[in-house]
Amino acid sequence: MTQLGARWTADQVLALAPDAASRKAGSKLGAAGPWSEAGSSDEGTVWGLCKGSGSKPYQTVVDIADAAGPAYKCSCPSRKFPCKHALGLLLLWAADDAAVPPGQEPEWAGQWTAGRRRRAEEKKAGAGSRTPSGSADPEAARRRAERRAERVTSGAVELEQRLADLLRGGLATAEQSGYGLWEETAARMVDAQAQGLAGRVRELGAIPSTGPGWPVRLLEECALLHLLGQGWLRRERLPDGLAATVRSRMGLPASADGPPLRDRWLVLAQYDTTDPRLTTRRIWLHGADSDRTVLLLSYGAAGRAPELALPVGLALEAEVSAYPGAGQPRVALGEQFAPPAPAAIRPPGMTTSRAAARYGDALRDDPWLESVPVTLDRVVPAPDGDSWQLADADEDAALPLTPAARSRPGLWRLVALSGGAPVRVFGEYGHQGFTPLTAWPEGPGDAVALC
Repeated sequence: MTQLGARWTADQVLALAPDAASRKAGSKLGAAGPWSEAGSSDEGTVWGLCKGSGSKPYQTVVDIADAAGPAYKCSCPSRKFPCKHALGLLLLWAADDAAVPPGQEPEWAGQWTAGRRRRAEEKKAGAGSRTPSGSADPEAARRRAERRAERVTSGAVELEQRLADLLRGGLATAEQSGYGLWEETAARMVDAQAQGLAGRVRELGAIPSTGPGWPVRLLEECALLHLLGQGWLRRERLPDGLAATVRSRMGLPASADGPPLRDRWLVLAQYDTTDPRLTTRRIWLHGADSDRTVLLLSYGAAGRAPELALPVGLALEAEVSAYPGAGQPRVALGEQFAPPAPAAIRPPGMTTSRAAARYGDALRDDPWLESVPVTLDRVVPAPDGDSWQLADADEDAALPLTPAARSRPGLWRLVALSGGAPVRVFGEYGHQGFTPLTAWPEGPGDAVALC
């Protein structure tokens, strides 16, 4: 049961917004003016009526007790989740006890929450009653897997030939041929059901337009693609962990088969990446007891925000299971024993030199790894010519920020939080530099999301 006395911060609420426009519109509704009959219950529900442009106010209700993050219902026509009214109601609840007092749910709100929780119980009971006999024919599944492996192998062989042709003709031909060459190659990899190869091939097409030094970067990426293709063709000779990593990098599906790990998981960061077909939400968690940092992935199709939402600074007691692969941080969220609630705990930090060593160690298990999650302790954001870096306050070392991080508004939030003093920063560190995602002041204070 969620006790609504544990109020969220405004940053935690706004982290739920599906886009910047919703964040701005929701902030305008975070005052008492447009709201009436607002209230909350000890069971984790917040509700209210919001005056709109029509004669009838919008009925808005939020179930904060949902273990996978808050769920929303609003009578407005918006297709965004949460809509601006749900964001405004949560902002009002977070800021003003008197504006959202404890009370009895109105019938329209109670029917929705009761229906949701009944369906959740039915789903849980149905999952527990399933037996292995209801699963698909294992022999048919094995044959499908073999056929797909044959297609992937054909794609890997074809890609090897195309890389050889590129090197034989010279890297300059990549700039002359343009992006079309790589898009056509990527389409061939999709036909071969090697989506992992297709994604990396598409990235090659953009390298010639990245400025001076692009031939070196293109050669590096071609070498990694060659290594991945050879890893697949020789997967039978690889150690089990590395073979699982190769299968994952090739884009083959896998199930989380690691033993469940129960912990109190702190939400370190949440951010979305989008392409024309899919929105991917990355949620980093840190186990208070296990000291493990793990990754949850959630997806939304056709521009819709993924359903799973866990704002920074919350913690939930739950089980997670790891996906196969050497050093794989990705997990699946299992049984949740309590809904997310604000927490004052912080992850332990490390020095900048230790972070660099950690990335180097991780590359031995996964040579295609773009970055690793790290928490830096006592670092100061500082300009470095035309760039920025995080300088270690206790040793003569620093990590450069990635080009993407330097162009985000989060950089200036980090600089303002620091004010020249050391801060603790969580982010992703890789060959392009460090991307800060969340920061904490050196003294008492809440987490500040930077993405």
